[in-house]
Amino acid sequence: MSMHGVRLELLREQARCLGLELLEVPLPSPCSDEEYQWRMVDVLLRLREMGVGEMVFGDIFLEDVRRYREKNLEQVGFKGLFPLWGVETKVLARRFTELGFKAVVVCVDTAQAPSWLVGREFSEELLESLPSSVDPCGERGEFHTFVYDGPLFTQPVRFSLGETVLRENRFLYIDLEPV
Repeated sequence: MSMHGVRLELLREQARCLGLELLEVPLPSPCSDEEYQWRMVDVLLRLREMGVGEMVFGDIFLEDVRRYREKNLEQVGFKGLFPLWGVETKVLARRFTELGFKAVVVCVDTAQAPSWLVGREFSEELLESLPSSVDPCGERGEFHTFVYDGPLFTQPVRFSLGETVLRENRFLYIDLEPV
């Protein structure tokens, strides 16, 4: 979640509002790929001991990302599940809003998408205004969102929009402040 830049407090609240247990894997900053993989394998082994053998991902079409995930899972005998794989992203994005889910854009890669997206509600209006070069689901990393309400939530996650910060002369973040 580090790429999203969302406060841990809000992620915990999101899990609570979904009735889910959040398994936190703290990562140092910066974090090498080797360190990341070591920590993830450690967590997967602990989950394996609890009887878990599958992990679900929201990847849609990036083959290299899927192969990376599957390779890492195979190390500990896990299976990756990709229920959204191959779904047309325009259809998927619209279905998300039609079902009543609510999200806010929390990070924009300004090398790939316009900066005005940050802090905007993920809505039909936003989808209509996206440049054709931007995937409607941000699948290539053009933007990242925080889902804060929808049919699966017991209540919305409450937050206010804080300041925006540009990092690495490229990634524009908006701070979501818990309410």
